[in-house]
Amino acid sequence: MAASYDGEQDGGDREADAGGPEALDAWFSTDRTAARGDAITVTTDSFREFLYDPADAVLADWRGLDYEEFSRRKREPDFVQELLGDWRALYDEPFVGITADGTVDTTAWTLDPAAASAGTHANGEAPVAAARRVLELLDGDEREAIAYPLDAPEWRAWSNPEFVIHRVGLRLEDLAPAQVEAVLGLVEASLSPEGYARVREAMDLNGYLGELTELTELMNPLSYWVAIYGDPSADAPWGWQLFGHHVALNCVFVGGRQVIAPVFIGAEPALSDGAHPPIFDARERMAIALASSLTDEQRGDAVVYDTVLDPAMPEGRVHPADERHVAGAFRDNRVVPYEGLTASSLDSEQWRLLLVIVEDFLLLLPADQRALALAEVRAHLPQTRLAWYGATDGSQPFYLRIQSPVILAELDHHAGVWLSNRVPQRFHVHTTLRLPNGNDYGKAFIAQWRAGRAS
Repeated sequence: MAASYDGEQDGGDREADAGGPEALDAWFSTDRTAARGDAITVTTDSFREFLYDPADAVLADWRGLDYEEFSRRKREPDFVQELLGDWRALYDEPFVGITADGTVDTTAWTLDPAAASAGTHANGEAPVAAARRVLELLDGDEREAIAYPLDAPEWRAWSNPEFVIHRVGLRLEDLAPAQVEAVLGLVEASLSPEGYARVREAMDLNGYLGELTELTELMNPLSYWVAIYGDPSADAPWGWQLFGHHVALNCVFVGGRQVIAPVFIGAEPALSDGAHPPIFDARERMAIALASSLTDEQRGDAVVYDTVLDPAMPEGRVHPADERHVAGAFRDNRVVPYEGLTASSLDSEQWRLLLVIVEDFLLLLPADQRALALAEVRAHLPQTRLAWYGATDGSQPFYLRIQSPVILAELDHHAGVWLSNRVPQRFHVHTTLRLPNGNDYGKAFIAQWRAGRAS
């Protein structure tokens, strides 16, 4: 079974202006990638000051379309086709994993040999039962559509835009209410309570954006694809995937461990008026507290660029779609060199703050699995790096990356897509989580589990 791909790379003649600056500005403002000598400050205005008028063509041209027609039209411009072609080429590469220098560190991941040989895995009973409940509620065609082999390449087809690139599994908004409830039950059974709350908050914020723009057919709490990989069971690896606008989760159970990576969670806007704090408020506050605590010497190492659109950035460092984050969709094999401050230069309180931030990135994992993941991060303190772009006092939008052999975690402030802010602001946030050196999608653990079973 193969993911249905909706991009077609145009190899023929193109109209001279089809992919030019005006077309690009209609999708991703060129301001989001243009270097600026002046600092971008955090606005004191509400995100509501950046709402488009509902009659503006930015919104009105899409109103009344379903996600199928919307996606078809949004893929039409030549520069989008070029972007899709680039992403398709990355998707077609054999999986290696994110590395710092192009070489996989085979010592980074160790699955407990006893658990691997026993074939058991953590937190299996409730997720297995929930997955089987999903399958029971589907008819034959639906079961065929949602189910993939454990090693299927479709794991890597996830994406976070609001338009469809790959069709993998079933779309929640196309399912019956009982089926949707069962899928959400699978997600809830697999995550920590606080992690599940965060995921649902992000999905609900997608719906809130649909309401604000009057485009609920395109952005709603159920505009997500779901797939199940392998046979949900207590004695062999299996997993599930959920992805769509601003939410992408890849969850695997294998040999005593649970992996939830890659993860992409974002929001535009990152809050709904007065209903709750911004979705990453605590993480941002801790990040600013850590950055503000740096000594002048530490800050000199940690701050890679003075602003998020620093003219010193090399060409291509800011991507029209990804902006500064490097570990998003289709970046499974990216080489991401270390930059920033070595964590061994932190004092004990600063290291504690960094671990608090890391734990928030790992929040989706159940508590026992989160503890195991944190222990792996602690074990790599000398190899951990903290990179920061922007002011360290919270006065500017910023980019944060924490990277080691066992984690790559990012938080990036973005310009508007459905809001009109043409430069990054803190009410549009993207976050990513990766497990470098081949353990995204639990692949390193799965290989070790198989080796343990074979020995």
